Amino acid sequence: MIFVSGQIAIDPASNNMVLDNIADETHQVMKNIGEILKTVEMTYSNIIKTTIFLKDMNQFVQVNEIYGSYFKSDFPARETVQVSRLPKDVSVEISVIATK
Repeated sequence: MIFVSGQIAIDPASNNMVLDNIADETHQVMKNIGEILKTVEMTYSNIIKTTIFLKDMNQFVQVNEIYGSYFKSDFPARETVQVSRLPKDVSVEISVIATK
């Protein structure tokens, strides 16, 4: 099992935040998770549980659509909560649990 702590939209190539819009921010978070999973020879299909933290629940539909696009089937269990503030004032943070 691997427990991936909350990921935010930091571009590892530049070390800059990707905060232009919620779509780009969510894609960067999911890409970061994917890269972490690769290091232990896993993919998104190995994720069994996800927690999504949103600063604004009004962005849920857009975040959910992008998040869902990273899975082909057998979507992991998920909870989504709105929080008042996230690290570095991002709009979305995602943590996952994956297993082989």
